[in-house]
Amino acid sequence: MRVLVTGATGNVGRHVTAGLVEAHIQVSALTRDPARARLPAAEVVQGDLTRPDSVPFDGVDRMFLFPEPSTAKEIVERAKQAGVQRIVVLSSGAVSGGFDTTFHPPVEQAVQESGLEWTHLRPGEFAANKLSLWGPSIRAERLVRDANPDAAWFPVHERDVADVALKALLEEGHHGKAYDINGPELISLRAQVEAIADALGEEVRFEEVTPAQAREIYLKIGGFAAEAADFLLGFTDYDGNPADPADSVDFDPSTLGPLPTAQSVTGSPPRTFAQWARDHVQDFR
Repeated sequence: MRVLVTGATGNVGRHVTAGLVEAHIQVSALTRDPARARLPAAEVVQGDLTRPDSVPFDGVDRMFLFPEPSTAKEIVERAKQAGVQRIVVLSSGAVSGGFDTTFHPPVEQAVQESGLEWTHLRPGEFAANKLSLWGPSIRAERLVRDANPDAAWFPVHERDVADVALKALLEEGHHGKAYDINGPELISLRAQVEAIADALGEEVRFEEVTPAQAREIYLKIGGFAAEAADFLLGFTDYDGNPADPADSVDFDPSTLGPLPTAQSVTGSPPRTFAQWARDHVQDFR
């Protein structure tokens, strides 16, 4: 068996690749820049999902698909023609909640309509987002500047998502299912900062700023922080339509109760945010 992992250098794809290698499965790890991939023991292949003809499917039986809606139909069609039998999609919990109607749904639909075996993974908020949002200021000042310190959610460890992906890729019984994957605890931004401080063994201060000030901070950081600033801070909805940040403050996520975690698929307890902070402590030093 050979598995093509797209987005192989991403937060989830990197762990999926490592898990397949550990299971002695042949892996084609797709990246746009193989020289910078740092994926030991995997066969790194060059390609770009935005250019479907560049993606190599030779000998591939199964695929882990990173979401790229602009080319999803072409990618899936090429995969089917090449003999791929099973696709596991990295989607989003925003699909289950009805918030995402334009980005991940076209990818899910393309795979479902292919007639191939499929499983959709729908993680909620990634704990790893905090590496982009808070990493620079924690490393430089041991300080987090953000809005709404009491705002809380169920951040998920990327390894939990990868563990579900590995089950869906390698085992039977997951065809036609969409798995929502969240962290096990409702935890506020302030408590998340405290967990990172505990992992570091040093104080990390939280400075509350307005959503507008936080937006400026995110924009200056660049990368993911800048790209997601308006959505994360409530200035737009998932589809980019204007929104009011005050509306998100009024929502109480504790009314949702426990959300689905990886445990329903893996049988293992889901990793906490504190565990995630310990796993990434070097990234904050």
